[in-house]
Amino acid sequence: MPATKERTSRSRATPRPFVLWREVLTAYAAPALMAGTAGVLTGQRDLAVAACTSIAGTSAMVAFLVGTWLRHGGRPRRWTIAVPGAALTLTLVIAATGTAALLGWFAAQWLPAHTPVPATARLERLRIDLPLSAALATTIVTLRWRNTTAGQPTRKEDTR
Repeated sequence: MPATKERTSRSRATPRPFVLWREVLTAYAAPALMAGTAGVLTGQRDLAVAACTSIAGTSAMVAFLVGTWLRHGGRPRRWTIAVPGAALTLTLVIAATGTAALLGWFAAQWLPAHTPVPATARLERLRIDLPLSAALATTIVTLRWRNTTAGQPTRKEDTR
């Protein structure tokens, strides 16, 4: 009977560790590929261009900002672990989406009205692209982060 090697694979219950650069890369690539493909297949050139600029760029930036805030120097804040995952996700999504919506409004409405920047269809897209991208990226990053921090001690527990 031949000798067999024991496989030392991770249990499916153990999530991959939260690595910020990987989350940011995924946050850029996924919407760029999906929206870019949709833009090419439907013949919407503006969607194909926005896929790699405003949509994917916003997703990557939001993933970086939210991920950095959640990591907080490698240790989670005590309240982010104590609060139910859905409440934490909803809170962060509302904050990120609201901020992105304000930025989208600023770019589409305020800039053309108060500066020499002309009002274009590309600027109007920002009113939808920014908040939608922010909401999706925040949800995914927060849920991924929360999944990897389950069972980690908080700062208060570390001092005992």
